[in-house]
Amino acid sequence: MKYRPLGQNGPKVSALGLGCMGMSGMYGATDRDESIATIHAALDAGITLLDTGDFYGMGHNEMLIGEALVGRSRDSYQLSVKFGAQRGPAGDWLGYDARPAAVKTALAYTLQRLRTDYVDIYRPARLDPNVPIEETVGAIADLVKAGYVRSLGLSEVGVDTIRRANAVMPVSDLQIEYSLVSRGIEKEILPVCRELGIGITAYGVLSRGLISGHWSKNRQTDTRDFRTHSPRFQGANLEHNLKLVDALQKLASVKGCSIAQVAIAWALAQGEDIVPLVGSRTRERLDEALGALDIVLTAADLATLEQAFPPGVAAGDRYNTQGMASLDSER
Repeated sequence: MKYRPLGQNGPKVSALGLGCMGMSGMYGATDRDESIATIHAALDAGITLLDTGDFYGMGHNEMLIGEALVGRSRDSYQLSVKFGAQRGPAGDWLGYDARPAAVKTALAYTLQRLRTDYVDIYRPARLDPNVPIEETVGAIADLVKAGYVRSLGLSEVGVDTIRRANAVMPVSDLQIEYSLVSRGIEKEILPVCRELGIGITAYGVLSRGLISGHWSKNRQTDTRDFRTHSPRFQGANLEHNLKLVDALQKLASVKGCSIAQVAIAWALAQGEDIVPLVGSRTRERLDEALGALDIVLTAADLATLEQAFPPGVAAGDRYNTQGMASLDSER
């Protein structure tokens, strides 16, 4: 395993992190035993960064991770946790709450579910429009002083919010979608993060499977699958986006690797300050993702991908209308 610093103020972590969201129903039916086996396999392979959110499966994901980590040395992994998203008993989305009291209450429950005394990186899942970011960060700073949190992270926020948060307390990293088909951060957000020494944990590096080489227009999804409602997976948008995969297939054939490995390798090649999160739900997909660490993309390879995937090439937004409205990073 290779390792990278998570910004100037965060921990040193594995070059790939494991995003655990999909193990708790966001992509449809899950297999508990396989999920735990996949977490174990990731740790055994040297992955140290595990990413979750307290709202993934309404606490299910944290409890799953907590179970999987029993018997593992606490200093052998880092836990990155998002909070603030509010959900009802039916799984419906109710908005965000990042008031200081809510921040501390959320962490109290998170620590119990994860069976740990602290989390390594704590971050609001989205900007709460009703709470100044300074107040939210101030609450996390209190938790850092008390030893319950090690580092402050952010998620899907824009440059103004990044600067304001960092002025209160140094930010370790920004978690945000970044892939060959989601390159919006390159214009303003990535330069500001680099100016301030803030790392990037890039989720969606395979665009939720869209550019993995494992998706087809005839693939069936159930109502629990996030992608059922994603504009990029609908109708003409899906047909357009799947055609983009042809360029990845050609390069993968030349490199002797899989389509997904090329896409992950591209994200890894964008800078040592970027740590891609892979959302593998099975050991088979995890093994494939780990193989990307051995793929070396030449300047010519990167130029080929740049030509095939210019910014804005994807058809459809990253989220539905409600989801896009919650993204401070898109304003």
